[in-house]
Amino acid sequence: SKAELEMQDTEKSKNDSTHPASDDDVFRYIGSLQPPANLNLSTASSNNEGVASIHFHPNSRYVGVCRANDRVIEIYAARSEVEAQKKRRRRLRRRREKQNVLASTVDIGSAKKRGLLDDPDSDEEHHGEIEKADGKSNNTSLLELSHDAIKAMDEFEYRGTIRAAQKIRGFAFAPIQERGGGIRVVLALATNALEVHSLPTPSKHALGVPVSSAKVSTLDMYGHPTGIRSVALSSDDSMACTVSKNMAKVWNVANRSCLRSLAVAHSGKSASASYYCLCTAFLPGNTHVVIGTREGHLILMDVASGDTVFTEVNAHDGAIWSLDLHRPTPNQDSTSLVTGSADKSVKYWSIESQKDESRHPMLVHARTLQMSDDVMCVRFSHSTDPTKRLIFVASLDSTIKVFFDDSLKFFLSLYGHKLPVLAFDSSDDDTILASGGADKSIKIWGLDFGDTHRTLYGHEDSITDLKFVRRTHNFFTCSKDKTLRFWDGDRFEQILLLNGHASEVCALAISRTGAFILSGGMDRQVRVWERTKDIVFLDEERERELEDMFDKVDGSRKDENTADVLLKAQKDGEEQLNADDDENDKPQSEAAVKQNILSVSSGDRIMEAIEMADKETKEIAAFRKLQDEKGGDGQRAPNPMMFGMDPPQYLLWVLRSVKSVDLEQSLLVLPLTHVERLMHYLILLLRAGKGAELCAKISVFLIKAHLSQIVANRTMTTPLRELKSLVRQRTTETRDTVGFNIAAMKIIARIANERKNERIDYGEKSMKDIWAG
Repeated sequence: SKAELEMQDTEKSKNDSTHPASDDDVFRYIGSLQPPANLNLSTASSNNEGVASIHFHPNSRYVGVCRANDRVIEIYAARSEVEAQKKRRRRLRRRREKQNVLASTVDIGSAKKRGLLDDPDSDEEHHGEIEKADGKSNNTSLLELSHDAIKAMDEFEYRGTIRAAQKIRGFAFAPIQERGGGIRVVLALATNALEVHSLPTPSKHALGVPVSSAKVSTLDMYGHPTGIRSVALSSDDSMACTVSKNMAKVWNVANRSCLRSLAVAHSGKSASASYYCLCTAFLPGNTHVVIGTREGHLILMDVASGDTVFTEVNAHDGAIWSLDLHRPTPNQDSTSLVTGSADKSVKYWSIESQKDESRHPMLVHARTLQMSDDVMCVRFSHSTDPTKRLIFVASLDSTIKVFFDDSLKFFLSLYGHKLPVLAFDSSDDDTILASGGADKSIKIWGLDFGDTHRTLYGHEDSITDLKFVRRTHNFFTCSKDKTLRFWDGDRFEQILLLNGHASEVCALAISRTGAFILSGGMDRQVRVWERTKDIVFLDEERERELEDMFDKVDGSRKDENTADVLLKAQKDGEEQLNADDDENDKPQSEAAVKQNILSVSSGDRIMEAIEMADKETKEIAAFRKLQDEKGGDGQRAPNPMMFGMDPPQYLLWVLRSVKSVDLEQSLLVLPLTHVERLMHYLILLLRAGKGAELCAKISVFLIKAHLSQIVANRTMTTPLRELKSLVRQRTTETRDTVGFNIAAMKIIARIANERKNERIDYGEKSMKDIWAG
């Protein structure tokens, strides 16, 4: 099947008499653009892939078409009106010639083969052949075009094809024009590269013949073409190695430049036999890196030359998810490598030198630790004593098993995660172990008895990596929620939240001094985070995080304003509502409030005040009961936590301290039990005549917000009746007081207006009351 691009004619002047358009037509279908059939284009064009983008040249003489998942851009040149008419006449002349040839052929064949029983209407079959010869099929378009009308291929000429090495994500025409009339096109490839192609103008002797483009230059970014799966630092923190699908890159940390790009493939095979890299580490000396692949191979690469010096083919039968190196110690000169794979095994490898002249390192299998499930992560402890060194193994059964490194004897089993553990690390003193998994939680374990010290929550998605800062109990974590977080392992609290990645973060590495960390993720970025001298205030960080959480609006959380809450409660409390009544009852205005950190903290203060008032009320009742039994008349000392106030008065003081704009949202935070207690204290305050206006406002709002729950609770019937009468009584008194004061102010204003021109001689007369009648 052939790919099409439907073109629209926006100029009504090009409508000819054979295909007239009405005055209301704005666009008219004029056909499709089709590349020549003899060109060997990619499969995307032959499979009718959708068009990804269309761009016109700044001079409007060329148009480029890029299809989805394709490596080809089709370039068309716009003909002038004279050239379009000439092309149309040539097309019609060729069509008439084909019709005459086919008609004569059909007439000769029918004259020879026709018999008495033949259908006289069978002559119509040759019309299908003519239509086929004309290049038109019933499946081409649902719209029928007149043969005499100007079509898209009359307006545009196929100029040439631009082919790229990788799939094209976008393109643009350069605003400049080359000598001789050629054009330049800039392509953005899926591998983070930019290519500039030049499409020359066809020569005078070959007009109408498609031309081929030539690649002028390539701008290849230092970054990875795909997501970064692992990050490793050298022993002196001067270099970093990052790996992705089939590429490993070595970076200079100081100037952030790429030193070497290593194509990960077997040395004896072609480039097509590339491997998917999952984990990496620097070997001692920082001259070679070891890479574990999804295919189960271990590859050693020389940093200086970029060559693969050793490949352990099928080191594991499954993907190598994790590897770790044990550095040489004063008591042990050898370096060992441990790998964990999906084939349910943990293998030890010794690093030796090859016996040829190159003396490059090689891996020799030493021993194997068989597990019952797939191994997700493996790490060495930091102990320098070989008898106390441990190895930690996280498996697919959501547990972490601890073994002695020298004898592989089982020591501890740490269980508590609900989903598999994806990352963990131990502190330098090997006293605690921190782990993070797919259940979004971080657990801190004690390595003496395997007990859980604390479970921390904060990430919104799976935790992908975890690393301790040297000589501290602080550690960093990264997650698929695009964030990094800094934790205190002694106080069990979060210190910092680092945002910046555009996609999930897969790996991180920390320098020896903790001065900087590197993070890499699926957004193909390697970010460097440096430690500053700024002081971090934990309270401010928490408030900032909560504010960001409240400001974040997504599909999983919908911010509701006060009017929406009241309408929802009203609909829940009433069984049948008329549509007209809904429109009339809908509020025409509402308070400009939004749930934020202040409203939540104010709600917490109100709940604490209610609980403290209940506790104080019980203590006062117990004290009075004790005094009645003893017959004493002692006075109980006031509670200093309530500033010497009684419970209702203290609660009123807390309510008055809440800002009016945050009051309603603060009351919505309260649970129903606290709402009942708050209404009890409101009744006590209204009885005493304190805060009548505020108490009435809060009472009405709570009843509207919790109408269905309050009506369903029979124990609230009597308090509601008393509250109704008290609110009506106190509001009437307040209204009378306000009316009396307004009338008095009017009288004062009238007297002042009458006597404002009266002159008083204070020298002759003594002072007298000017307001006296």
